Formats: sequence, C-alpha cells, structure tokens
Amino acid sequence: MTDRGGSTEDGEASAILIPLHEARRARLDMPVSFERRELDLILRLYGRMVAANEWRDYAIDHLSDRAVFSVFRRAHDVPLYQIVKDPKMARRQGAFAVVATGGRVLKRGHELARVLGVFDSKLKLVQA
Repeated sequence: MTDRGGSTEDGEASAILIPLHEARRARLDMPVSFERRELDLILRLYGRMVAANEWRDYAIDHLSDRAVFSVFRRAHDVPLYQIVKDPKMARRQGAFAVVATGGRVLKRGHELARVLGVFDSKLKLVQA
C-alpha cells in the first residue's frame, strides 16, 4: 500500500498520484515566470542596451497572471519598456509583448525573439 508521500510499507519509492483537479489548482496558484531560454534572450538584449548606455536598471515581476521584465533608464524612473509574458493571450495575439512607457504596445507575438526585434537598430543612410 502506498501513501500520499510516495513510499511503500517496504520503504521503496513509488510514483505519487494526485487527482487531476488538485494538479490544475496547484498549477493555477503558481505565478507566471519566464523560462530559462526566454530570460536568456531578454538578458542578452539588456546587456547590449547597457553597453550602448541606453538602459541602466531592470526589474522582474512574477505575477499570478503574467510575468513582466521592466527596463529603466535610472533606478527611480518609471520603466522605459516592459517585456510582458501573458499566457492568456497566447492563442489570440501571442503571449509576448513589448509595452512602451505610456502603455502603448509596440509589438506582440508568439515568438519572443521576433518581439524583441523591435529593439534592433535600423540602418540609416549617411550622406557624404
């Protein structure tokens, strides 16, 4: 016989069985967070922008409905940009968005790398 702890009377380890409704409730109680690859892409961009002397500080918020990476020019300012992961929007317009200071959505999509493309510098024509 096994208990909820996953051990038998013989002391052997076994699989833990959890009812589906409990598993769903536990998953809903956890905050949304960035995965390792997503955070790697974001921090690479952040490093480039710090090197270009445009960004100075950041904050990461893991909320119950979304994860937000906020970028600041100075630590006491409002965020210049927010990179948002909202799983509820995944099927509609995409889970990822870049939001400017005024709340304007600059780009939204299903792939984080494409959404972060909004920060790529544009080529300019130089007159000689």
